[in-house]
This record gives sequence, structure tokens and C-alpha cells, in this order.
Amino acid sequence: MRRFFTVGSRTLSYLDFGGPGAPLLALHGHYNEASAFAPLAEALAPQWRVIALDQRGHGASDRAESYARDDYVADLAAFHRHLQVGPVAVLGHSLGGVNAYQYAGRYADRVTALIVEDIGADVDVDWSFTTSLPRHAPSRDALTSALGAAAPYLECSFRQFTDGWGFSFDIGDTVASQQALSGDHWKDWVSVSCPTLLIRGTRSDELAADHAREMIARRAGQARLAELPAGHVVHHDAQAQFAAAVRAFLSELGDRPDSGSRP
Repeated sequence: MRRFFTVGSRTLSYLDFGGPGAPLLALHGHYNEASAFAPLAEALAPQWRVIALDQRGHGASDRAESYARDDYVADLAAFHRHLQVGPVAVLGHSLGGVNAYQYAGRYADRVTALIVEDIGADVDVDWSFTTSLPRHAPSRDALTSALGAAAPYLECSFRQFTDGWGFSFDIGDTVASQQALSGDHWKDWVSVSCPTLLIRGTRSDELAADHAREMIARRAGQARLAELPAGHVVHHDAQAQFAAAVRAFLSELGDRPDSGSRP
């Protein structure tokens, strides 16, 4: 079910996939939105209740003047407070992965477990793909054709406007967000104290194998690495394996449905 809440003067949207299970907050990456987690929510039900945020400037959420690191983390804190579900597990892909581990590192008492999908602690984003995206297409088919092999990864963000087809995100906003995402985030990564699963796609062009192993080494005993046959968007390329890895990790921790009760 789609719901909305306000943060200051902005409205943010989220999808609550429902069910009796323990809440799992999910954060998408650039070019995506909350609906990207629908297959994961179905795969994890009924043990887990996936609640996915349309992050600022994405999906049905309002655009913002700033896409700085602290702003994304503040949105997540406001989202968590709004839900009133107590400490929870948090999952994030790419942009959402950094937001997730920064939140977990800064608010340790609010996060019981962390899943980070294919993003590092030292991020250097190439936004040339973003600036090459078509800003307008006369039809959905034309937009799909223009994107080529990338179309399946962006289709959840396709939107029809009065003059044709485009995206739910703004290209300029996305570049600003990617620029702000780039940087050294090791301090936040090593500050995380909850059990963590880092998932890497073996064909990833974003998270190198050596870097992923260094991330695990710097949090020895707290974090583990799972590598799946996929590119950067692991939850799309290896859907079943991704869901199985997440389920197994959370189940081993005993993060069962009664752990997400209200405070």
C-alpha cells in the first residue's frame, strides 16, 4: 500500500508491502524507487514485512533543493520515526546502501541488522550515464529502445507525461545526488556495530572484489560477504539468490517477526 508523510515542507512516499512479519526498511538506488523491491517483498513474506521508501527526488516523493549525505540520512530517520516500529533491520542498494550504513553507524540503537547491496565505503560515481539518459521520448517503446540493455533496470521509474515519456526522477537532481554520494565514507562504515551482510555482484562495475573484502576485514566478526552471479543491481539480476541470502542472514540472527514490535 502506498502511503505518504511529511518532513518539513516536503512530502515523501513509501510502499508498505504489509504482512505480519518483522519490518525490513528498504532503500533503493539511483534511477529506481520503492516499487523495485516488490519481488523481494513477495519472496520474504510472510516472515518479513518490507517497507520501502521513495527517497527524496525519486518515485512519488517530492524533489528537494539538496541531495547531501546528511539530508538523505535525516529523511531515513524521519521515515523510521513515522513508522513507529522500534529498532529494525535496514537494507539498501547503491545510494540506498550508503544511506543505510550511515544511518546504522550514527543511530546504532535503531538498527538491528544491516544489508548493503553492492556499494563501497569509498565511492567514486561516474555520472556520465545519467547525463546521457533521454530526457523525453514519444512513447514507452521509444524510451525502452533508447535505453537498450539498461531499460529493465529503469522501467519501474518510467512515467507518462502530457507530452510523452520520461522518468520519475530529474536527471539534474540525480547528478547532484551522485556528486554528493562520491567520497570517503569509511568512518561511517566502521562505526556500524550491528551484524551486517554485504552483497556484491560478481560482475559489478561499482564494487570491486578487493574493496568488498577490505570492508569485511575492517569489521571483522561483525560483517560477512555474499557474492552472487550478478551485475551492480543484484536484486534484479539474481532475484531468487538475493532473497535467499537476505532471508538466511536475518533468520540466523533471530530477527523474527516479534522483534519489530512497537516500543
